[in-house]
Amino acid sequence: MCTPCCLTQLACCCGSAACSFCCSCCPKIKQSTGTRFMYALYFMLVTITCVIMMSPTVEMQMRDNIPYYSEICKKLNAGENCSTLVGYSAVYKVCFGMACFFFFFFVFTIRIRSSTGCRAAIHNGFWFLKFLALLACCAGGFYLPGEEKFLEVWRYVGAAGGFLFLVIQLMLLVQFAHRWNQNWSAGVDHNKLWYAALSLAALVLFSIAVGALIFMAIYYTHSQACFLNKIFLGVNSGLCFIVSLLAISPCIQTFQPTSGLLQPAIISVYVIGGAGWKEHHCLRTSFLRIRGDRKIATGVGTAILFACVLYSCLTSTTKRSSAALRVYRNSMQENERARCCFCCADFADDADDEEKTAGGQNVIYDEQEGTVYSYTYFHFVFFLGSLYVMMTVTNWFHYDNAKIERLLEGSWSVFWIKMASCWVCLFLYMWTLVAPVLFPKRFEA
Repeated sequence: MCTPCCLTQLACCCGSAACSFCCSCCPKIKQSTGTRFMYALYFMLVTITCVIMMSPTVEMQMRDNIPYYSEICKKLNAGENCSTLVGYSAVYKVCFGMACFFFFFFVFTIRIRSSTGCRAAIHNGFWFLKFLALLACCAGGFYLPGEEKFLEVWRYVGAAGGFLFLVIQLMLLVQFAHRWNQNWSAGVDHNKLWYAALSLAALVLFSIAVGALIFMAIYYTHSQACFLNKIFLGVNSGLCFIVSLLAISPCIQTFQPTSGLLQPAIISVYVIGGAGWKEHHCLRTSFLRIRGDRKIATGVGTAILFACVLYSCLTSTTKRSSAALRVYRNSMQENERARCCFCCADFADDADDEEKTAGGQNVIYDEQEGTVYSYTYFHFVFFLGSLYVMMTVTNWFHYDNAKIERLLEGSWSVFWIKMASCWVCLFLYMWTLVAPVLFPKRFEA
């Protein structure tokens, strides 16, 4: 059993065979899912490396606990205590290498329609060789000439790409809200409990949004100061109230019968929650008095942030999500079946051929008749995700004193980016509501 599994893993690393676990008790895995998982693993490895580079705490622990640390740094020509391998400039260079890696595959996989060609084989296999290529790209960033000019130009490229990735995240959030409401609304005709579930979910989400608003009004404002906080909390909560009324208005319900309060509840949680980091003196004099362990909060916040980034990279490349990155009429599908875990509905019905990996996990080769997702778009999203990670870890335009331990403290550039993302999210959701009213023929089912 061990020998066939080892041969299978060798074929995966150095050939075009699909990757799988050696344990036969693991659930089935699709070839397309395994491929995306491997690229996501590469992405997370580089992301973790960037987080370590921006952490003075980790740097200190390495310096104190690694034997001959200074000598190793000198042999690597990395400066005193490996100073060139830490800080925002090192993160820029590593993310430049990762972005180049995914951009190369973005160009390399253009117009691939079948998984049987040589280009598709390279995309779906040869993982060890691609890992070496990724390492070479990341290491090559440290040998670029004209470092100061490169960092300046690359910063603005990263800002543009990072904001574009953020827009894709927001489009997916709006699509998620419509998808959830549409799926659960499909069960109302068969079981009225789904209507109760919709109402309960909307009530809970609105309660969270109102609770967050009250919390911020108490701990992020002051009766004689924090005027900017008061303005934006009022503006954002007012916009959420307007879109909630718009979602249940008769003119919208005429064209979108399933439109309800669940979607604006989801949007409100994001918008109110995203309005948190405001004027810094207000934050220090109020909220920091009730904070717990900052290290734990930073760790949890960082993990959640990059889990969302990874989720956006993977889900935006599915057929349903790719099609949903445009406005569509929120009409009910004939074969729609309500599910509690509606995100898994797309994977429930599979009639693909199955091939058992020798001595290991069963692999479903689901791309024998054609690709199930756009390879090109997949790598483009990961390219943008690389830029977003770079800008987020280095605190966007406040990079000089950036530390991963201060990731959740925010800065003025982060604040304005968050506010812009809130408004873009509201605009996107409002557009999905009013577009079918303005252009009814285009959005006819």
